[in-house]
Amino acid sequence: MFFKKYKLGFDIWGLLLFLIVMIPNFVWFAVPAPNDVLRIESVTETVDTIGSICQVLMIIALCIFVREKDDKLRFDPLAIAVIICCFFYFACWIGYYNGAANPVVIMGLTIFPCLAFLFFAIYKKNVIAIVPLSVFTICHLIYGVYNFII
Repeated sequence: MFFKKYKLGFDIWGLLLFLIVMIPNFVWFAVPAPNDVLRIESVTETVDTIGSICQVLMIIALCIFVREKDDKLRFDPLAIAVIICCFFYFACWIGYYNGAANPVVIMGLTIFPCLAFLFFAIYKKNVIAIVPLSVFTICHLIYGVYNFII
């Protein structure tokens, strides 16, 4: 049925997107930013745990579930949307490291990576990844709003 459209494989592009999105996080782990509000203790620990589990499941789904009829890479509006989301995500990190720890930057750090993964999943027609991605996105938004906006 539904799962017959997919095979276990390895999508290097899914892993590459994940690593690109994680680059600023690796820098942040090693080098604290000025006005580093992201290092506060979270008030949404249960949501964060659920989000982390779904993030791992999302990455696994993006990397190992491949459609039987996987199209060749193409440069279409969805691919451009992934690139634009990554660009804005990096821009938000640059703003954050320049001391702008405001709601716009925090929401950019929250929303743009989720959108990049969503556009990538749609681009690759990976419906399996949409479920954990959706839960991760909701948890990531709750984390951002409750810890930094409200």
